[in-house]
Amino acid sequence: MSNDLGFTCSCCGQRHDGLPLAYSTEAPVYWTPEMADDPDSELSSDQCVIQGQAFFMRGTIEIPVTDLGETLSWGVWVSLSPEKYARAGELWETPGRENEPPYFGWLSTALPTYPPTINLKTNLHIRPVGQRPLIELEPTDHPLAVEQRNGITLARVQQIAETLLHPDR
Repeated sequence: MSNDLGFTCSCCGQRHDGLPLAYSTEAPVYWTPEMADDPDSELSSDQCVIQGQAFFMRGTIEIPVTDLGETLSWGVWVSLSPEKYARAGELWETPGRENEPPYFGWLSTALPTYPPTINLKTNLHIRPVGQRPLIELEPTDHPLAVEQRNGITLARVQQIAETLLHPDR
């Protein structure tokens, strides 16, 4: 997803069309390609099980972009208890599932541009059928949690985009 805002990159000096407002990862940080052959492991676009012992659900961390009136979304993975993972699966196609209380989980995605994000405490809020859950971080002083609470500027969105476009700088 992009908007029409282009920017001149401070890293390469090139003009980039559009400024991305969504990023995601395909799997939790603990997943490895070899696990695809393990009968006790499974990875789909929304759920992951590792060796029948670790359970993950994909959701979004949403950060308001204060001077744009839009949201920057990080598609991330959160580990859940076996019971909460099973409950979420039971409700997967059930209308009204958004009335479920939030599920505690641990962030299982490393996000560039931030200090370590693995194992930040979260609450996973189930949303209506067809929407990925909303991930709410515990209100700490971690920069990601602060940004989720307070929002970010368009300049910060550009900084994130430049870091992801030029990871080796």
